[in-house]
Amino acid sequence: MTVLSPAAAVSTELNRITADDDLFFKLHSLYPNALVNQLAYRFDTVLSRDLLADWHAHLATGFIARRVRTTRFPIARAHWEPATESLPLRWSDTPIPDDEILDWFLEQAAVEFDPERGLVWQLAGTPVESGGTVVTLVASHVVCDGGAMMHAIVDSLDRLNRGAAPDRFASAGRLVGPVAGHGRFAADLADARRQLGAVVGGVRAARRSRGVSEPVRNPRPAVPRLPHEDTWQAAESIVQLDLAEWDAVAAAHGGTTNGLLIGVAVGLLGRSGRITDGAEVRVDIPHSMREADDPRANATTGLPISVAYRAGERTDLPRVRAALKAAGLAYRNPETIPPIQHLQPVQMLLPKVVLHKFARTAKAPECLCTNMGRTAQNIAVLGAHRARDVIMRPVVNPGPVELFRQVEVGVNLAFSCDDDTVTLVVTGGDPDRFPTRAALRELLAAEFTDWGLTPRFW
Repeated sequence: MTVLSPAAAVSTELNRITADDDLFFKLHSLYPNALVNQLAYRFDTVLSRDLLADWHAHLATGFIARRVRTTRFPIARAHWEPATESLPLRWSDTPIPDDEILDWFLEQAAVEFDPERGLVWQLAGTPVESGGTVVTLVASHVVCDGGAMMHAIVDSLDRLNRGAAPDRFASAGRLVGPVAGHGRFAADLADARRQLGAVVGGVRAARRSRGVSEPVRNPRPAVPRLPHEDTWQAAESIVQLDLAEWDAVAAAHGGTTNGLLIGVAVGLLGRSGRITDGAEVRVDIPHSMREADDPRANATTGLPISVAYRAGERTDLPRVRAALKAAGLAYRNPETIPPIQHLQPVQMLLPKVVLHKFARTAKAPECLCTNMGRTAQNIAVLGAHRARDVIMRPVVNPGPVELFRQVEVGVNLAFSCDDDTVTLVVTGGDPDRFPTRAALRELLAAEFTDWGLTPRFW
């Protein structure tokens, strides 16, 4: 475990947690480490342990090196402080077989995090038998969404590759916020007042938008019910395609890059038997609200749209495009935002025991499509080495098979690309529709064939 010197305050203003931070923090106590983000690299060259140790030092003073500092002051929000310790670099000198690379990536996501200590991320690496190195960085969703993780990676790699020394004040780590000083009571009192005002304003806004509704999700069919072990690993597949082909297919069908991602996801869900012919699928699309020098750990909202599934037909991409545009416009107007969004300040007042009760009956997205865009080329270089493959994905860690059925997980697709290659990470979270990796791959291959796409599966 790395121990660092506490950082002095860059600003006296405490960096309060957001409603999303609060939700992930409370859920962490119910489902520890269930929500994790992962960056994975494959290099054709041999990286040294020392190089990864240098990167680790930059990450340990960077944007995700933060811990939750709770308060006992009623209503006042917890805040972020710089983390003074971190999980150690996980390194192995024993090469792994090429056909076990995906399994190795999955195994590295199983980390015991502690948000209150700041043990919320881990870097790992190992050589590959055929040559080269694989590297992975995993981080708890409590401390970062995809945008925050990307910001931390870009900043830390830039400093590493320029030969700069690890420095919290000169890096994005300065945005995390100060350590609470002697004026904490007054600061908490002021925040409690602000939160009371936010609650009143949120309730009023929710009343004004009470006629606004969101697309409904489809209930999970009760059958079939396949035999599984008590603990189940969601089916995962990593597939790469030529970006030029992807964009050409999207354009040929009247859609966009993002629309084709949604079209493939809805088709995959339909092929699995999870939904019926003619169903309207609720698709959730994460939308970043992050701004320049944004100190927030989580700054993402979800835009839900409804997409029709027709058996034997490709998804109507012009309709998807129109739905995405309408959803984006609706979110800009407070009167067309669903009431639940306005009630986030109220959600933050709920104690863990109440939130846990709601969480046990909550449902996961039936179709989640995350488009991280052309991010790979911005983070592909580590020292003197350029990665052959760069993967960003939200992790679905192993858990009780009955929990997957209960929360009704569907499919998650994560899209990223560089100038030439699309990388899709596909997770089938329904144990009775995507029982194995092979079953998921077979369904994906059929969907790609219908679109005229040429996939390269890992």
